[in-house]
Amino acid sequence: MLNLSELLPSVIAIGEQAGAAIMSIYNQPEQWDVQHKTDTSPLTAADLASHQLIEQALQQLTPQIPVLSEESEDMSQRRQWSSLWVVDPLDGTKEFVTRTDDFVVCIALVVDGKPVLGVVYAPVAEVTYAAFVGGGAWLISRDGQKSALSSVSVTGTPTVLLSRNHKGGKEGQVLDKITARFGDFTALNVGSALKMCRVAEGVADFYPRLGPTMEWDTAAAQIIVEEAGGVLVDINGHALQYNVRDTLTNGEFFVIGDKALQADWLACVSE
Repeated sequence: MLNLSELLPSVIAIGEQAGAAIMSIYNQPEQWDVQHKTDTSPLTAADLASHQLIEQALQQLTPQIPVLSEESEDMSQRRQWSSLWVVDPLDGTKEFVTRTDDFVVCIALVVDGKPVLGVVYAPVAEVTYAAFVGGGAWLISRDGQKSALSSVSVTGTPTVLLSRNHKGGKEGQVLDKITARFGDFTALNVGSALKMCRVAEGVADFYPRLGPTMEWDTAAAQIIVEEAGGVLVDINGHALQYNVRDTLTNGEFFVIGDKALQADWLACVSE
C-alpha cells in the first residue's frame, strides 16, 4: 500500500528537477528544436528532456507503477494498469514557444481511475501546487514556504478563466449566460494547467473548457482542485476518470471553485 504523504515530497522534487531541465533549454532558444506532431501541436527539446527525466525518476521511485506520459511511445498495455503515473512533461508547449511563461510540469498518480496525488510545477515562477487524497492542497513558493489552498473565492464579482489558445463561438455564448446569471464578472486569460491551479487557490471561480484535452492535461490539477475544495467535472457534474476508456481524450469539462454553486455554473454551459 502506497503512503501518499511520504511519496509526495519525492514527486515534488522530480517536478522541480524536470522544471530545471526545461528552463535550461527555455533560456537558450537555439536549443528548442521545435517540431510538430501529426495533430500540428508543437514539440520541443524541452518536452523530451522533461519526459526522459520524469520517466526515469518515477521508475526508480516506484518500479511497480508504469508511467503514461504524453511523450510515451508505447501505450498499448495501459488498460491493464490499475495504478499508473499520468504525466505531461511540459504542459503548455505553445506557451513555451510564444514565451508567455504559462507552462508547467504535471505529474499525477492515478489509482482505479481516480487521481490520488498530483503535482503541478511552474518553472518560471518556481512554485509548486501539490495535493494527495485526504492531505489537502498546498502551494509551495520558491523559498519553500507552504500555504494551504482554498478554492472558494471571497470576492463578490466572479472571475472566469479563458484559455489563451482555445477560443471559439461557444465561449461567447457561455459568457453571455454567465452575465445573465451572475451579472458582472472578471475575465482572465491564462495558459496550461495553471488555469485549474488558479481556481484551486481561489484566484478564479470558474474555468469552462469547451474543447478537447488529454488525460495528462487534467489529472494532476484535478486532485489539487478537489483537495482545495472545488470540483473538476463534466457537463453532468461527474468527476473526470482516467485510463478507463479506449480514448485518452477528455470531453468538455468545467472547474468550479465553490461546490455550492456547481449547478449555477453548469447551467451556464448547458445547451
